[in-house]
Amino acid sequence: MSAPATPSSTTEETTDSDAAPAAATTAVGHVTHRGGRWIDHWDPEDPTFWRDGGAKVAGRNLRISIFAEFLGFSVWALWSIVVPQLGAAGFALTVDQQFWLIAVPSLVGATLRIPYTFAVPVLGGRNWTVASALLLLLPTAALAIAVQHPQIPFGALLAIAALAGVGGGNFASSMANISFFFPEREKGRALGLNAAGGNLGTAAVQFAVPLVIVTGAGIALERAGLMLIPFILLAAFLAWRRMDNLSTARADLRSFAAATRNRHTWIISFLYIGTFGSFIGYAGVFPTLLRAEFPTVTLSIAFLGALVGSVSRPLGGIIADRVGGARVTIASFVVMGLGAAGAIAALDRGSFGLFFASFLVLFVATGVGNGSTYRMIPAVFQVDGGGPASVKAAAGCIGIAGAIGAFGGFGIPRGFAASSSMAGSLAPALWIFIAVYAVMAVVTWAVYARRGSAMAAAGI
Repeated sequence: MSAPATPSSTTEETTDSDAAPAAATTAVGHVTHRGGRWIDHWDPEDPTFWRDGGAKVAGRNLRISIFAEFLGFSVWALWSIVVPQLGAAGFALTVDQQFWLIAVPSLVGATLRIPYTFAVPVLGGRNWTVASALLLLLPTAALAIAVQHPQIPFGALLAIAALAGVGGGNFASSMANISFFFPEREKGRALGLNAAGGNLGTAAVQFAVPLVIVTGAGIALERAGLMLIPFILLAAFLAWRRMDNLSTARADLRSFAAATRNRHTWIISFLYIGTFGSFIGYAGVFPTLLRAEFPTVTLSIAFLGALVGSVSRPLGGIIADRVGGARVTIASFVVMGLGAAGAIAALDRGSFGLFFASFLVLFVATGVGNGSTYRMIPAVFQVDGGGPASVKAAAGCIGIAGAIGAFGGFGIPRGFAASSSMAGSLAPALWIFIAVYAVMAVVTWAVYARRGSAMAAAGI
């Protein structure tokens, strides 16, 4: 723990060091640190406090958090672009084994999201960002070693792929940490930037790996892991030197308990499997699908799917603010169904152009749906009850939905694996996905947009 308290009146501009005074009695409107970069007084809702240092501290923590989360998503998605290259590196894997390597990081990442959320109040946002960033060294270093040994047992390879799931857990802790720093009036923008910045890590790694691994006469697949290590160390260093811990951040178990008792938590979590789960699932399998169905096409274009899905997420929130989240979410599911139908038609015709365009439509729709579904959460709980209890339940719902939704990243690759194994085609899986999207659209309409319902009257 920190050293004994000593008085100080130093403000944010002069306490930007890990060697800050051990403790302080802080005047309202100023930010002071004690040892270990702990801040004991944090009141972003106070305009004076926010103006006189709070906004600067929060912005600095947000920027580093985005960078760290970006790397978390990059590691989480790393196997999505490595798996299609394993054959060229000497690995002899079945189609089912390839999809397992893509799916298991999503399964682990989704499972880690709730415990990662509670790590911030227990250990401190700055401390946990350092620790969670350094944890990313395990999957990257292990991958760099494993891909140089094609004879490695599949079970060991699967365990190494599972390590990448720690990158998926980073999203939850990063979002929880940033939520403590910003006032309610600015949380939406801050969390939106944090989420979008993280999601872009998927596109970035799918763009960079095919370029980095190329050698004169083959591929150096170990570079896929090695290239991230310097950035991970940089993120950990920046977090250690420049981020802060808030002693006022508290784990609110009551918010999770309240959320679990509310039916809307489980309805929205179901919908989020269809939006975010589809995004992370399709992002994971897209390079492998391209390699399997159109082997002459370069994998360097696979990143465009994750890219358009990431940048369209804020758009979903913006449109939802104007016309209602439920309407946008329903439209997203309809468009996702059309995109999947287009992919089926492309497979029948052997048309790469139609296949690629259909998946880009799918990705855009998942991104828009991510933004609109998240926008629905506070509004739904406000209509459902209102007051502080509903605010707490909404906060719990965000954490639960984020974790459950990520399991879609496991279901989609496994669905394609089963479809390929049993039918020799991706089409059956896509038809099932279309049916699921139809059910989700109907559920959204029935609960949140049906004429005469309280939710529809409130413009959810």
